[in-house]
Amino acid sequence: MTVTLKTRGLTKVYRSGEVEVHALRGVDLDLYEGELVVMLGPSGSGKSTLLNILGGLDVPSAGTVHFHDQDLTAARDTELTRYRRDHVGFVFQFYNLIPSLTAEENVALVTEISSRPLSPMDALDLVGLAQRAHHFPAQLSGGEQQRVAIARAIAKQPEILLCDEPTGALDSETGILVLEAIDKVNREIGTTTAVITHNMVIGSMADRTIHIADGSIARIERNPTRASPRELTW
Repeated sequence: MTVTLKTRGLTKVYRSGEVEVHALRGVDLDLYEGELVVMLGPSGSGKSTLLNILGGLDVPSAGTVHFHDQDLTAARDTELTRYRRDHVGFVFQFYNLIPSLTAEENVALVTEISSRPLSPMDALDLVGLAQRAHHFPAQLSGGEQQRVAIARAIAKQPEILLCDEPTGALDSETGILVLEAIDKVNREIGTTTAVITHNMVIGSMADRTIHIADGSIARIERNPTRASPRELTW
């Protein structure tokens, strides 16, 4: 299998005065092309820090991150910006949609600066929201807004999709609709996808579940089959 992202000895230390907080402690991880992984761990375990470094939003204190053959830890700011723009889609717990733009216009913000984008309508159709394209965020439910955020993230056809607690602000039924959208994008576009959550149940929809504790990978489990999000209950 082709490795999309590889980390070796990844360490992140935050300093506040005399206090040092070790967010990551020597993480070695490979993410493979086209797979869906779920990263599980409690608050403060380091999973968001890991995701931010993988996405080029943060830099490690030590260790390396490679995107294919590119050493991201040696990259200049302009190169990291290009990496984020061209190769990575982000989905966060809060949707960050622009209130004065319709769903289609929010997605178009990304497609206008992408080299090989989907059309905004195709991206919305992929997450089941083509019929809501001309609605403003205030006219959409929380789950619909999150699915617009997913459409926006995948409209540039990124090689990597990073999702940080994408169902954290949603009830279970709405969360399942969001997970179905993420699952469909992964299967149909083949985007390497990492989903961060503290919800253990979501791990069963992944190819692999990565358990993170105290800044380290505690264990990695491979699922023999991926559960459908519709099968999940919490």
